Amino acid sequence: MAWGRGVSTPTDSSIPWKMEKDGKAPAGVFELGRLHGYAAGPPQGSDWPYLQVGPYDAWVDDPRLPHYNQHVRVDPENIPSWFESQRMRLGDAAYKWLLEIRHNTNPPQPGYGSAIFFHVRRGPDRPSAGCTTMAVENLENMIRWIREEKRPYYVLLPKAEYDKVRKSWGLP
Repeated sequence: MAWGRGVSTPTDSSIPWKMEKDGKAPAGVFELGRLHGYAAGPPQGSDWPYLQVGPYDAWVDDPRLPHYNQHVRVDPENIPSWFESQRMRLGDAAYKWLLEIRHNTNPPQPGYGSAIFFHVRRGPDRPSAGCTTMAVENLENMIRWIREEKRPYYVLLPKAEYDKVRKSWGLP
């Protein structure tokens, strides 16, 4: 883990900041963004805001591009040269559901990490490059469980940090 840019302020300056392509998950407290997926709608029973990913959707992870760490739907009549490396619809079962973890979004700072999601894991021993992954049934159960009106947050901290901030941040 490395410190992410969310709604919390890090307490341990010896932990590095999350950087693009460092392979680390962002630590901190984060809002949840929109759910994206291949299906026509979210898992049955979910009321979370949903966007079906189509052939012209991208999530920009190149810090040199103007829409860094943002969802973009490109014009099919004018596909930019960067699109192929940024597109979201890959046909990969791991990206069946992508629930945005709002790291480095308010506003996005180029180079501090992008495209952080909850998504389906590729296997119990296969790490991601910074996302949080789980079995598809567990992810779908979580998507059904969260409620937008409750404004849930995602907390990811090293245990020692969690123990330090648990009471002051009102964590369980």
